[in-house]
Amino acid sequence: MNHTGPNPQNNNKTRVVAIIPARYESTRLPGKALLEIAGKPMICLVVERALAAGNVNRAIVATDDQRIFNAVNSAGYEAVMTRRDHTAGTDRVAEVAATLADVEIVVNVQGDEPLISARTIEDAVLELENDPQAGIVTTWESMESAADVLNPDVVKIVIDDQRRAIYFSRSPVPYPRDAARKHGTLANALQNEPALLATFRKHTGLYVYRRDVLLEFTNWPQAELERLESLEQLRALAHGVEIKAIEASSRSIGVDTAEDLERVRSIVEEEARSSESKLQLAAKQESNLKVGL
Repeated sequence: MNHTGPNPQNNNKTRVVAIIPARYESTRLPGKALLEIAGKPMICLVVERALAAGNVNRAIVATDDQRIFNAVNSAGYEAVMTRRDHTAGTDRVAEVAATLADVEIVVNVQGDEPLISARTIEDAVLELENDPQAGIVTTWESMESAADVLNPDVVKIVIDDQRRAIYFSRSPVPYPRDAARKHGTLANALQNEPALLATFRKHTGLYVYRRDVLLEFTNWPQAELERLESLEQLRALAHGVEIKAIEASSRSIGVDTAEDLERVRSIVEEEARSSESKLQLAAKQESNLKVGL
């Protein structure tokens, strides 16, 4: 495993590390990790968001592509070259985590989530630290539309009153049977009773693992439910791992298409303009204060 990049001075005390899996190949948007957003490769924006979380000590990009490795390293961030035969990002994360014996908590941040909130990461890490029974913490967002509920590419999560994940599915769960019967179909029910939308939660791709749970997880065989739904988190539930689920502090956008990319670019540019305006206002106020003195 090739490993380079700046190491933190307190490396021997690192407890929480964010590992960001990133590959070059993408069916819908090839090379998306290196596509520029506000003058930076997208993957570097993700690293910045991860490092902005106050309880993350270190962030590492795990990739099998030399171009991504070089871009991250050139920006002054840490990168690791991993094996090319991984079938899932979690396996890539685990390969790196296995080499970090001093780490207790591993945050798996998706490499195509440049808008992920540092606050969301902080909250998820705190949840795992404060709940000794939990092996994994993940996040969810409210549904924005009936189309999302019916879309099998939008994963739904069902949680109990203690915020533990009961199930993940591509199907609309929990299924509002009586409303669907009343209106003929679930689609009609969602259209006629908009309040039903709050029944559903959209699962988002942030995971915080205890390191030992992560390493065990990637050694377990694929579970039958995981195979049917094509959702690897069901493997953890099948093996009795408690997964806590908290609401994300703000919405994120996974960049899967050119349209997603343009949306994210607009948001980041607007954030930059807003930040610049605030700095200019602060500078003007300071100048006026000095004149007054």
